[in-house]
Amino acid sequence: MTIPSFENLRLYILKHLANGGTWRKAQLVEPIAAHFDLNAEDIAQEYESGNGAILADRISWALSYLTLSGLLTRPKRGHYIITDLGKEYAQKNEIEITAYVKQKMAEREQAQKLDGKETDAVIEEVNITPKEQLEFSFNAIRQEVYREILETILSKTPQAFEKLVIDLLQKMGYGGRLEKSAQVTRQSRDGGIDGEIREDVLGLGRIFIQAKRYQTDAVIGRPDVQGFVGALQGQNADKGIFITTARYSADAVRYVQNLSSTRVVLIDGLQLAEYIYRYDVGMQTEQIFSIKKLDSDFWDEMPDDANKPIK
Repeated sequence: MTIPSFENLRLYILKHLANGGTWRKAQLVEPIAAHFDLNAEDIAQEYESGNGAILADRISWALSYLTLSGLLTRPKRGHYIITDLGKEYAQKNEIEITAYVKQKMAEREQAQKLDGKETDAVIEEVNITPKEQLEFSFNAIRQEVYREILETILSKTPQAFEKLVIDLLQKMGYGGRLEKSAQVTRQSRDGGIDGEIREDVLGLGRIFIQAKRYQTDAVIGRPDVQGFVGALQGQNADKGIFITTARYSADAVRYVQNLSSTRVVLIDGLQLAEYIYRYDVGMQTEQIFSIKKLDSDFWDEMPDDANKPIK
């Protein structure tokens, strides 16, 4: 199932808390998952950047905005109780709740401006969390870099591309710590093989590589892949990697999946760019943003002031 947006979580949270009691975020995960028919994989799903679980983040922001809007209150850090106003809105629909939350957040921002205080930006599209806004920006930047990677590869020679592929596979751990474990095959004698990687000192395990530098919108079909498999068999090899800047046809993918005695991995242009980005081949870090959260163990050791509930 699709994980609901934090906007879609708010009504259910209000209805659930309207039954009474004090609730923590962790206690809401199970009933929310059951209500929205989410499985264990959905619950554990993380953002692509690895910055935490998506569902837990959306629950956190739903609770935060409901609290800032006066629909919930926090008697102490991490604990939530529904207010009388929250019980009223638990009987309304999602559109009314969204409109109310957006209005209250706008009022809060305006009040802070009048007080001369710095203010958190109010989210215009309240159906995504601030962390998700960062994720979307991060992904947009990354996709642009992927495009630049492929454009740059296409501007280089075929021989440079073959060397790049070898460097990437070594960065990914193929060949281990063996000296000169990888090499580009001499063009005049490649027989459809562009490179190879030795997996052990004696060369008993070898992975053969074919690297094809095509336009990104080109499609590599089964005949090309089948030709590579034939080249592998000519080398008495059972493992190969076919890497391209283009795409593979569905028929080519099915052919590889149905091979029995030979294992072939297909890496298309997008996957190639992702691997180059992830393993820092010809890449450099431009900027790092550090996002921090409270250390629960540290703060929970401090005694709470029962007379001053958190607002």
